[in-house]
Amino acid sequence: MNYKLNKLSSLILGSAIAASTAFGAGTLEKVMKERGLTENDIIRAAKTYLPSGGRDEFLVFSSGGQSGQMIVYGVPSMKILKYIAVFTPEPWQGYGFDEESKKVLRQGNIRGREINWGDTHHPALSEVDGKYDGKWLVINDKANPRLGVISLGDFETTQIVVNPVFKSAHGGAFFTQNSEYIIEACQYAAPFDNNYHPIEDYKETYRGGSTMWKFDSKIGRIIEKDSFTIEMPPYMQDLSDAGKGVSHGWGFTNSFNAEMYTGGIEVGMPPNEAGMSRFDTDFLHVYNWEKLAKLAEDPKNVEVINGHRVIPMEVSIANEALFLIPEPKSPHGVDVSPDGEYITVCGKLDTHASVYKWSKIKALIDAKKYVGKDPYGIPILDMKESLHGQVELGLGPLHNQYSNVDGEIYTSLYVDSQIVKWNYKTLKVLDKENVHYNVGHLCGMEGKSADPQGKYIISLNKLAIDRFQNVGPLHPQNHQLIDIRGKTMDLLYDMPIPLGEPHQAVAIRVEKLHPHVRYPMGTNSRTGEIHVGKTLAGQERIVREGNKVSVYATMVRSHINPERITVNKGDEVTMYLTNLERAQDETHGFTVDHYNVHASLEPGETGSIKFTADIEGVFPYYCTEFCSALHLEMMGYLMVKDPNKKYVSAQRLKMKTMTPEELKAEYDKTVAVNTATQAVIDSVVKFLKDNKFDEHKVVADLVTDAFDQAGQIPAQKKLADEAVAAGDMEKAILFENMIWQLMVKTADVGIRAKDTLVSKIATQKSSAAQAGERAFDEGGCSGCHVVGKVSSGPDLTGVLQRHEDGEKWVADFILNPEHKFEDPYVKGMIDYFNLKMPNQHMTKEETKDIIEYFKWIDENANLF
Repeated sequence: MNYKLNKLSSLILGSAIAASTAFGAGTLEKVMKERGLTENDIIRAAKTYLPSGGRDEFLVFSSGGQSGQMIVYGVPSMKILKYIAVFTPEPWQGYGFDEESKKVLRQGNIRGREINWGDTHHPALSEVDGKYDGKWLVINDKANPRLGVISLGDFETTQIVVNPVFKSAHGGAFFTQNSEYIIEACQYAAPFDNNYHPIEDYKETYRGGSTMWKFDSKIGRIIEKDSFTIEMPPYMQDLSDAGKGVSHGWGFTNSFNAEMYTGGIEVGMPPNEAGMSRFDTDFLHVYNWEKLAKLAEDPKNVEVINGHRVIPMEVSIANEALFLIPEPKSPHGVDVSPDGEYITVCGKLDTHASVYKWSKIKALIDAKKYVGKDPYGIPILDMKESLHGQVELGLGPLHNQYSNVDGEIYTSLYVDSQIVKWNYKTLKVLDKENVHYNVGHLCGMEGKSADPQGKYIISLNKLAIDRFQNVGPLHPQNHQLIDIRGKTMDLLYDMPIPLGEPHQAVAIRVEKLHPHVRYPMGTNSRTGEIHVGKTLAGQERIVREGNKVSVYATMVRSHINPERITVNKGDEVTMYLTNLERAQDETHGFTVDHYNVHASLEPGETGSIKFTADIEGVFPYYCTEFCSALHLEMMGYLMVKDPNKKYVSAQRLKMKTMTPEELKAEYDKTVAVNTATQAVIDSVVKFLKDNKFDEHKVVADLVTDAFDQAGQIPAQKKLADEAVAAGDMEKAILFENMIWQLMVKTADVGIRAKDTLVSKIATQKSSAAQAGERAFDEGGCSGCHVVGKVSSGPDLTGVLQRHEDGEKWVADFILNPEHKFEDPYVKGMIDYFNLKMPNQHMTKEETKDIIEYFKWIDENANLF
């Protein structure tokens, strides 16, 4: 494998050098020398390079740490694509500023308090048979024990639930094998009720636990009434994993502070870090959540605390559903193998990884073979008899990810700043790779699922130190991409993460994701249902009921309807905004100056903003997303008047700027432009139909978008004609200008559709033709010549057939244009275009490639 990769890398490098030499006389070697790059640097760059318009193989969902958000980026390119707003207001997307997202954000209020900060830690992807299905994403908030549910249909947060009994929860979120439940484990033990309890009562009244959140994967919602918490001792439960395959139905949660130490540094006691790591081992909690879920259905088996069902420890113990196994001290993760048979735990203060075997654990449980009980009566299984074995890895082992190679696992070493590749079946270390610096979690490609993909590991490093340009004392985090396809690991790429402290990440194949391009018209994106404020063109209106004013508005390139809104000071104003666009990526934003509101509206979406018009004045509102050439004109005025005042209008200036004859001439000119523009549209439509555009979905979608714009033209034409009939030529001109705007939008999308269709049906370019196209564009030729049409220079379609021995003639002209300025044909072109072709100093090799590009143009001349 390694030999093949090295050979392939050499071929790639050799091809790159050959191509660059042909293109620009040693360009690649020159760049390498100037920047001090090695051959390995170039190979690694090629492995991560994503061409313009290309797509990554995987998407990564990373926690955003103290930002309270999530980060989405691609692999192998490591390009950040999106921030997902979850627990914290996010202005660009209007999260926390429009009414729909406020409702979601306010679901996270705790004990009547608004919480606008979060500490996201562990994301999880929904599963079917232990494999990611690409539908739902869940992330926890450690600081305020909450879970956020995100739809992967539009990458928006749709639900936040608060844990009613925990005070902090690091160990979430972890889906069970078929997304029946989500596990969220407590972190710092605390009383389940909301009352004061002295620290001296720690062992008696402070508790830990694991909450099993019932999840409906059809609608992507946590069902709080069907959820329950398993009471556990105050051992500081940490991370969890759900069993899969042979261990399905069981959960595993590790912990630290088996000592139940409570500190007291302020009164002369040793600090927590000393007291909480005194014992040689801590406890791995093993519990049968399937049995406990059935037990929780009977009210006799639960205690209701803060409206939430809790299964007391004695119930779990009596029903043989909760057990403890000693594990290396200060563990920070438990990871179940793809088949569910092996369970790996690493202790931060132990150099070993411990591999438990489910069949051994289950045999001990079935035989009721215990080595004792903890102070709360929970049976303890023997550690040695539960283990498959241990292997020494290095200093500070933390987290694990599995690959697609049988038995292969990767572990992070925090202290050693290394990634270890080893085999959890044979217990042999295979390879180590240095990272920079102090790695916490790892992200494998679907590396915690039943179907890991291998290929890459991402090291989520806590420190960057000297890896990037200094931007002040607060440094970015560093995510490093590692290629694991060879015999040894190869560090490919450093990516700074400048948002929060990314804690953990999960990756999924992009082929499993099917996000929306647009919403059904009038959709409330946070519920997936049609919004009560859905407004179509022609339905715009302002409704007043007492001091409550409802504005039903629409947005489309390039206007907001209505454009003038007058309200009284003190009115409560609700604006329902519908984005009427059907074109992909035509988002509109909306704000009213001075009123601290913002909405981001994707095509088809309806959202709303709400505010009290509590200050008098004139306040522009506008589209905040640059959406078209007339974006700045996409605005209106909110006018707030005091009902207790009398206002005197200023004298209006009445100026007659144009005569009736001039207005008629302007109208005729506008109609002529529209007629010419329609001819262009008609030619594009004919081309698309002639070349069977509907056989290519991506083209058909664009055509649909174009027709959506064109479909609005008849209504505007009717208004223009009515204005002409009424003798109001000024208004007729305005409506004809609106028609032109719609035509431009139609033509814009239509030409994109045509270009996309051409790329689908044209013959493939040879490598020489591709090089020729690059030379043509980068050499400046495209500045005057547009293929398929006359521009600042003649159309070059068929140029090789215009002259005897055309290839030689064109080549000579490119290499030395001045020598042909007196040629009758060339002189005629110079006179016609009033422009001489400059010498672009092309090489002979570049010229040869340009000729090949012209041949390709001629082969596909019918497409231009």
